[in-house]
Amino acid sequence: MNFDRVAHLTSVHARYDTRIFQKMCSSLATHGCAVSLVVADGLGEEWKNGVHIIDVGARTGGRLSRMTRTVRRVFDQAKALNADIYHLHDPELIPVGLKLKRAGMNVIMDFHEDVPKQLLSKPYLSPALLRVLSVTMRLYERYACPRFDGIIAATPFIRDKFLAINPRCMDINNFPMVGELDAAVPWTNKRKEVCYVGGIGAIRGAREIVKALEYTSSDARLNLAGRFSEPAVESEVKSYPRWDRVNELGFVDRAAVREVLGRSMAGLVTFLPLPNHLDAQPNKMFEYMSAGIPVIASDFPLWRDIIVGNDCGLCVDPLDPLAIAGAIDFLVKNPERARQMGENGRHAVLVRYNWAMEESKLIDFYRSIMEVRS
Repeated sequence: MNFDRVAHLTSVHARYDTRIFQKMCSSLATHGCAVSLVVADGLGEEWKNGVHIIDVGARTGGRLSRMTRTVRRVFDQAKALNADIYHLHDPELIPVGLKLKRAGMNVIMDFHEDVPKQLLSKPYLSPALLRVLSVTMRLYERYACPRFDGIIAATPFIRDKFLAINPRCMDINNFPMVGELDAAVPWTNKRKEVCYVGGIGAIRGAREIVKALEYTSSDARLNLAGRFSEPAVESEVKSYPRWDRVNELGFVDRAAVREVLGRSMAGLVTFLPLPNHLDAQPNKMFEYMSAGIPVIASDFPLWRDIIVGNDCGLCVDPLDPLAIAGAIDFLVKNPERARQMGENGRHAVLVRYNWAMEESKLIDFYRSIMEVRS
């Protein structure tokens, strides 16, 4: 391997972020790299999984403070590392990447989402302002991204967008690590429960999945694992008549996620049809598949290709609680069919949608960056 020192930088994500730490950094450390992960959480310095986690201090103040003072601290720490490759994970770190490039460093930007589209879905800003911000961000990407040594995208759709800007672009999909979340629970030990794991908010279908419990005839319960992002939405769904059939679990670690998936008969990923969702590949979809449970997913063309194409779940109108309820009832009342769908999903992960394949792509991409610069 012709790169030894790698630095991953984030001013936003948690230090144990699944994509950044659990997959990318840990994989690189396993392959013999000296890996540093710069974070901003105030939890201090740490070595874990062979990765040196360096904390520049907790984010304070609002978004403007994070995008100025915190980003500046990340840049100062990054300069001191003198890495062979810098791998940046947040759009607000684009200026850091440009500064590192001017200093002669090898820089890769990693886009987890299509940011201009994501901005259009922000609930706390006016539509007119969102459109201006979206266009501005798109123009900024077109200015900055050709200057980087490489672009990594979390999905093929995002990759294709950036290929028109920078030909050194690769999709590294956020597919699960085989076996990590498979609790291997016999289907006869499953409970009459379905689950949702992840950030909980209006655009991720929180209202509709709780409302769906009013229309189920199977008395299935909902395991709800994650944090609410909007207090008003949290208060609203907790006032719904069937909130008493929700097991509110809050944020859970990976071991607890494994347990939740193991006891559930299906996993829900019914995001609303917003621009940033239509071409996304939600990590939770593949994690449900890797755990061997069927997926109840939004009926978007890309998602339908994955779910129906692999016969590993059901696609529904995410805006229709009745349709969601019907899918829940079908799977709970037809356990043998649900089990077969779950096995189909697990098989699809084993042969295609797994991190081992993406890990190889990541290392090959790093090598190609170094070869171009040598």
